[in-house]
Amino acid sequence: MDSDWAKIYESENMVKVELARHTLKDAEIETVVINKKDRSYGFGEYELYVNRDMVIRAKKILKEFDFE
Repeated sequence: MDSDWAKIYESENMVKVELARHTLKDAEIETVVINKKDRSYGFGEYELYVNRDMVIRAKKILKEFDFE
């Protein structure tokens, strides 16, 4: 992944990651979700990334909506 992106949220639950992504999208913050979950064994997580310039703003927004 390009060094301009920073991981700000991760979860084993894809629904939580998608809710966080949509919350940030509503705030006009571009996001990328990476699936690091193993299909065979069911372990791993989904990771949510934003541009490094938006990390502080994105974290504040997610904190307001209790994504921690």
